[in-house]
Amino acid sequence: MAKRLAIVLTEGYADWECALLMATARGDCGAETLVLTPGGADVTSLGGVTVKAAGEAQAALPADFDALVVCGGTIWQSGAAPDLSGPIGRFIEAGKPVAAICDATLELARLGLLDTRAHTGNYSGQLGKLVPDYRGAAHYRDQPQAVRDGGIITASGAAPATFAREILEAIGLGSAELRDYLAMYGDEHRAAKG
Repeated sequence: MAKRLAIVLTEGYADWECALLMATARGDCGAETLVLTPGGADVTSLGGVTVKAAGEAQAALPADFDALVVCGGTIWQSGAAPDLSGPIGRFIEAGKPVAAICDATLELARLGLLDTRAHTGNYSGQLGKLVPDYRGAAHYRDQPQAVRDGGIITASGAAPATFAREILEAIGLGSAELRDYLAMYGDEHRAAKG
């Protein structure tokens, strides 16, 4: 049976943050990706791409998916941020990976899930500044690559390639070929030859 990823997109989601994961999971790994949204409503990205929801994010069950992925976007720093404590809690309790990128890491911090696990985010200090109850500063990794620890995967909005890699490896779809393929997306940051 194919692996299944629940991808949570919100209004104003960041187009680039889960696009590589979704395309690689489906095209290269044979996994299913289903877009879930708060309330099951269609959402529009920062770039103006409207996506039809396959279901309601709050109803996501670990029995139906191998991982829960929460995309970043403008909503996570606003008063309109959805409460995803239900599905996130269910996935953690079931031992299934929960991944958050960019400002979606704020939701994990609000739930206390970053207080005892290694993690990263957009920049050092953001989580403590925006989440008053955050107690995980000692576990913050100030690095450009995604971090996986204790069933939680975090990344800055500038790390969609390592975010995809960590998620796919966490659900058993990793391989040397996949690592090489995803590493290619970082090649533009190497110094040019000649």
